[in-house]
Amino acid sequence: MKTILIINGHPDKESFNYALSSAYIKGTGKTDATILQINIADLKFNPNLEFGYRKRMELEPDLSVAIEKIKKADHIVWVFPMWWYGYPAIMKGFIDRVFLPGITYQPIEGKALPEKLLKGKSARLIITADTPKWYDFLIMKSPAINQFKNGTLKFCGVNPVRTTYIASIKNSSSNFRTRWLQKVTFLGERLI
Repeated sequence: MKTILIINGHPDKESFNYALSSAYIKGTGKTDATILQINIADLKFNPNLEFGYRKRMELEPDLSVAIEKIKKADHIVWVFPMWWYGYPAIMKGFIDRVFLPGITYQPIEGKALPEKLLKGKSARLIITADTPKWYDFLIMKSPAINQFKNGTLKFCGVNPVRTTYIASIKNSSSNFRTRWLQKVTFLGERLI
């Protein structure tokens, strides 16, 4: 039985991102998977990594719980908007505070790359944007996807990491959104 963790990185609970999270969870209801959830907006923590990596900050209780959920998960679904070719500040702060040495990766003395502590896990990125997919890919070279997929998740051992890119959200029709909710429900049914 798989454990699926859905992490929502949108700060606004009335956003389409929350509907997408719910659609994925609805799909998983047709499986025997264990479902865990983190809505980053609900957590109480300082998103600023105050000392960089020089000195470890004490983890707030919500971050300790989040780390345990990440460790338990077989598959992690991240739902977030792309803003200015990155992700929301609160999500970046969450990553800075949780994806730490000894938790998600372990530096190895004398080696350029660390031990990957999240091996055996897979992920799905569900990204909403106003930028057309072709523009993000051809002109911008998909910076948010590359940074998070390769620079964070794969760096820590999560593989494969699949992406669902949903655009354009601004001024989208209810039919467009309904179709995407159905597609995301299908992903949940397949646990991918």
